[in-house]
Amino acid sequence: MDFVSIRIITGDVARLVDFYERATGVAANRATEDFAELRTASAALAIAGSRTVPLFAPGAARPADNHSVIIEFLVDDVDRVHRNLSALVEDFVQAPTTMPWGNRSLLLRDPDGNLVNFFTPVTSAAVAKFAARATP
Repeated sequence: MDFVSIRIITGDVARLVDFYERATGVAANRATEDFAELRTASAALAIAGSRTVPLFAPGAARPADNHSVIIEFLVDDVDRVHRNLSALVEDFVQAPTTMPWGNRSLLLRDPDGNLVNFFTPVTSAAVAKFAARATP
């Protein structure tokens, strides 16, 4: 099995895609006005409009209603990301902070209120953990 993507359901695909393109520097592949993907080397962030929900199961997902998932991006320099996003992000939940497990993390909310964590491994154990991930 291979983990491929996370999909966010939103009421405004264009707004959310624009936010993630600007926040990550990754260009989205816009398949339709109701669906786009931002692909990285390891996974994709899919963004779909609420009109796509009935294709799976009516009422199965609601836009801007996430209270349990944190979307995470591994970055080279979380402090630089924080500086770069200061004009874009309205809701920083936590400024860059070194966590007990060795990552320096920046927590924010996207325009739909989803929690997003940009992080950089900073301890030797965390660096080793993510370096091992990159090895096939």
